[in-house]
This record gives sequence, C-alpha cells and structure tokens, in this order.
Amino acid sequence: MFRKKGINVCSAFDGISGAQVALEYLGIPVDKYYSLENDPYAIAITQKNYPETIQLGDIRKIAISNHQIYVDGIGGDQMPKIDLFVGGFPCQDLSFAGHQKGFQEGTRSSLFFEFLRLLDEIKPTYFLVENTLMKKEYQDIISEKLGVQPIMINSNLVSGQERKRNYWTNIPEVGQPEDLGIMLSDCLESETGEILYEEPYVKLNGKTKGCVGYVGNEPRQATRIYSVDGKSKCITALGGGQGAKSGLYAIPEFVDRDKSYCIDANYFKGGNLKSYFEKRRRQLVFTNNEKTTYRKLTTTEVECLQTFPKGYTKGISNTQRYKALGNAFNVLTIASILAPSRYHFEMAVASYTKSV
Repeated sequence: MFRKKGINVCSAFDGISGAQVALEYLGIPVDKYYSLENDPYAIAITQKNYPETIQLGDIRKIAISNHQIYVDGIGGDQMPKIDLFVGGFPCQDLSFAGHQKGFQEGTRSSLFFEFLRLLDEIKPTYFLVENTLMKKEYQDIISEKLGVQPIMINSNLVSGQERKRNYWTNIPEVGQPEDLGIMLSDCLESETGEILYEEPYVKLNGKTKGCVGYVGNEPRQATRIYSVDGKSKCITALGGGQGAKSGLYAIPEFVDRDKSYCIDANYFKGGNLKSYFEKRRRQLVFTNNEKTTYRKLTTTEVECLQTFPKGYTKGISNTQRYKALGNAFNVLTIASILAPSRYHFEMAVASYTKSV
C-alpha cells in the first residue's frame, strides 16, 4: 500500500485541468489526478503543467469496478479511493444560446449520463458538476439525478469576466465568493501587436447594456463595441447563435462596462475584421485615440480573465489556446467552491497516513 501524500481526484471532461490549478491555488496536495479528456491540445497543456496527471482518455470507454480501471472492457491499473470527482459536461444542447436539444441520445450534453455512471462506479467523497444556465426542465433533471440543487455563481466576483454558471456539489457550506473587484482593464496588455482594423463607428446611447457603439450596418452581437473599464463578455466554448456573447472593446476612452463578456472557445486568431464578423463569438478590443482601432483579446488576456497563470496555455497554436480557455473552468470560482472542503480533505489524508 502506497503512502498517500494528498487527495485523489478524478476529473471528467478535464480540458486543461482547471480543477488541478484551483487545488494548487488552495494549497490542497494531490496524490493521484485522473483526467478523462480526449482533446489532444488540451491534454498537451495539462501534461506541460502537470506531467504526473494520469490520462485515461474518452469517458465513454472507461469503467471502474472494484477500484479497477477498465478501458474498452480490458482491466488495468487499480484506482484508489477518490476524494473528489469533478466535471463540466458539454453544454451545447442545454445552453440558451445553443441547440436546445436537451439530453437526447447522441447529443453532446447526453454525456452527462456518462458522468452519472462513473459517479456511481467511483463513489467519491465529494463531487462537483458545472454547467451553463439553462431551461428549468433541464436543470431539474440534473438536480434530480445528482440529488442536490445547484448554486449559481457569476465569476465576475473573482475575475474581470461576466460568467454565470450553475454548480452542483455535495461539498458542504458552499456560498458566494468574495468580490475581488477585478476588472477587464486589470487584464489588458499595453503592447499586444493585435491591431486588426481601423474604422469609424456608430454611437449608441445605452440601448444595449454596456454598449457604446457598433461598426458595420447594424448593431449585431458581433459588431457591438463595449467599454473596457469593467468586465468582459463571457468566454464560452459555445459556437451556436448569431454572434452571441461577442463584441468589440474600446480602449481607453469609453469606460461604462464593469466586466468582459463571456470568452468563447471559438476565439480564433485571424487576419481581418470581416472574417471575425462572419464567424461567431469573436471578441475584439479597439483602441480610440484620434482614430478608432480594433483588436481582439490576446491569449494572455484571456488566461487572466479565466484566472489561469500567465503563459499556462503556451506551447500550442493560438487558435487552440483560445478554444481550450473557452472550454475551461474559471479557476478562482472553482477554488472558492472547493475551499470549504479543505479541512475535510486534510483529515482524510491524515487518517489514511496513520493507517499505513
């Protein structure tokens, strides 16, 4: 029997291991961290930062029986008692901005039931499930299956980004995190080399919250200009919906917005403004001195908005960095949820150590 030096964690739909970053931030030691992920770029980021992570692959191919891990029905290594099972399953079919197909068989969001299956097989001490805001009928299904009601937390309390998400967990005493007062402007770099386009814009008088103007023929989601003195739009992986959760940002003249909008996993690096408007969920920033110039948020700025360490996603293309960050947890939000469990985790490790 090995001597346990920390908690054991299994993370479904692990992405770039935001949960692992949150645990490190809290100072909670990890002994074994099992990742269920099949995106090679996300895996590359995780292994660069946490090389001891145990990659198990596609959740649909994994089963756990009597602590033995089965891959495609073939038994392999033993899995120790899991203290924390965490996951943010795909939201495309549940989100208000998505396809609204619900949990139909074959949809990406139906992978929730794979999480449920492993939750039953693993029987962890604690679990944590994250997903976007959705119809009450979908939310109620998740709540019924998990046996707990969600808590809605907006990551704007701990970051410069508007990001409302539901969290289901059996961790006791989870509440709203303290407002750290972080703004989008706190994450902006002064020198980026990301200027894309110059064009006059049409001014608006507050008809859309936080919107100071737009470029092009009409104030569509992809063409609206927002202030940077506040919060960004939500960084999201969802690609559906006409220009949803995107925008242009004004630096430094227009200062009437508190948070960035939700960052998107489809936040691609491109060559001209037209290409951004034709695609969905492109966040651009524009500077306004004597003329109007536009640029999108850099990967470093997006890391900051998602509260990852600077340079965490370096090593892959910018396109894949944006995508991975859009799919990721907001680190400090997860840390705030896990914080009440720290004492229980410490007691579990101490108890195990005394028994070996």
